[in-house]
Amino acid sequence: MAIMLGLVVLAAFVLVPTVGTYVDQRQQIAALQQAVQATEEEVAALEAQRDRFDDPAYITAQARERLYYVRPGEVVYLVDNDLPDELLPREQEPVSDDVEITRTDWMSQFVRTLTEAGIAQTVAPITIGVPDTPDPDETDATPAP
Repeated sequence: MAIMLGLVVLAAFVLVPTVGTYVDQRQQIAALQQAVQATEEEVAALEAQRDRFDDPAYITAQARERLYYVRPGEVVYLVDNDLPDELLPREQEPVSDDVEITRTDWMSQFVRTLTEAGIAQTVAPITIGVPDTPDPDETDATPAP
């Protein structure tokens, strides 16, 4: 009886990793089969769409809808705001009762900014292309021998 029990335990230790691997592989196979089925459905849908383009009426309808093509003499009206009511933007409510609009005279601030920008407080000398020469005030006042 002990030998049989030992063989059963040994068989369990040997077979458990193999059964785990088998279950994992079956799950992978099932996932891959689902992916193949989804890809086949997508290919079938694309082939059906390709076949629709063999019909000149479908091509004309697509040109009208997608590219807004019209036949000579036709008049096209494009409608703005043709969204359903639930997609229309809602008016925004005030953030709070405490917030108020600040009244400023923006025109006078604009004119003041323009006039003050043109008036420089200090004038810096422009020395473009002139080599740096020492100022006579900074040089030594003693004459050269």
